[in-house]
Amino acid sequence: MDAVIVETAGRLGRLRLNRPKALNALNHEMVGLIDRALDRFAADEAVNAVLLTGEGERGLCAGGDLRSLYENETAAAEPFWRDEYRLDSRISRYEKPFVAVMDGITMGGGVGLSGHAAHRIVTERSRIAMPETGIGYLPDVGGTWLLPRAPGELGTYLGLTGAQIGAPDALLCGMADAFVPSTALPELIAALGSGEAVDAILARIAKDPGPAPLAAHRDLIDRCFAFDGVDEIFAALDADGSDFAAETKAVLLTKAPSSLVLTLCLLRLGRAAPNLEACLEREFHASLALLDEGDFREGIRAAVIDKDKSPRWNPPRLDEVDPARIARWLETRAAPVFAKDRTGPV
Repeated sequence: MDAVIVETAGRLGRLRLNRPKALNALNHEMVGLIDRALDRFAADEAVNAVLLTGEGERGLCAGGDLRSLYENETAAAEPFWRDEYRLDSRISRYEKPFVAVMDGITMGGGVGLSGHAAHRIVTERSRIAMPETGIGYLPDVGGTWLLPRAPGELGTYLGLTGAQIGAPDALLCGMADAFVPSTALPELIAALGSGEAVDAILARIAKDPGPAPLAAHRDLIDRCFAFDGVDEIFAALDADGSDFAAETKAVLLTKAPSSLVLTLCLLRLGRAAPNLEACLEREFHASLALLDEGDFREGIRAAVIDKDKSPRWNPPRLDEVDPARIARWLETRAAPVFAKDRTGPV
């Protein structure tokens, strides 16, 4: 069975992630299949647009294949991340309209495939998150580019807590562009196949998803997550004293302390980044460091391998995190993903 089903339907090029039992978790083979399909669709004058969807009823893509990363050495992960990040960049610059349907679970690597698309569609079933701090990792695949561009400090909140959001909050945070009820997806696909322009289709079938839950907490989030130190964020949440602040701090205390510090640093750097590729480059080298000497393997062990949900973080406390260690993780560790003299993929 093909891990990605590649087909044309009228004027539409279709990419269907096809590992439903694994929630369409992304592996190196799938990255290559998608990249080659984009070559094919770009060269086909009959293809007017490209559509990314996930097979099964549960979601587009739950993220990268963590078990594979755990079982292989860092040297095996390096080419996967390099090709994945180049693909994410390519999607952001694709020459034909790229439409991603973020139906159901869309997390981690799934956000990388969809969050940089020209047209990002959510449904009432969408559950979107960058939950990486909970497994000793960082919001990669361009997460440190997307999240800092959310209004106020909403992206900082999402990146540190790993909170799941639905369609209304995805639109509020700039993680999606249009809400289409799942019952209207067949109409969307048929219209794309007919060659109708994407904007015209969405103008006709997109709906209002209703109020965004995070909007009610926007003032608190902007105030408490405005700091450049995780300890300062904790202190602000303590000082606020609300139930939401207490619940948020409790969530943060379950995350890997080193990942929280690294992620906040990357989000602040991402805010000033000139382009997506600059963020992907930093994420790439930090990812290699985390897999080699950070908490990433332990996070995968606790969540995926042994499933005991009791990771033993090193260090276990925020006040024990060494800033010099975090700085080393930001250093170049391999050949660059992107050429230094250009903003696009090599």
